Amino acid sequence: MPKYFFNVNDGLNLADDEGLDCASLDVALREAVRYAGSLLKESGDRLHLGDTWSLEVREEATASAFCIDLRIRPCLASAAKDVRWSAA
Repeated sequence: MPKYFFNVNDGLNLADDEGLDCASLDVALREAVRYAGSLLKESGDRLHLGDTWSLEVREEATASAFCIDLRIRPCLASAAKDVRWSAA
């Protein structure tokens, strides 16, 4: 079973030294989305406008990879009107 590594790049750069066995790329993608959601939930108080965050997923044998990227930026619409956010 292929082993995938989930490396976070957020200024602290957390390298995954253990990896996770996943049956397929699709399984690795689902795990990456869950992991990213968990990490972003924990990072909510530390993120600000202009910040970037990414999760790179690398397969051990082939070194093939994909990334989940987040960039926090003002919307064009926010410059034209007062935008209010509410928590769901």
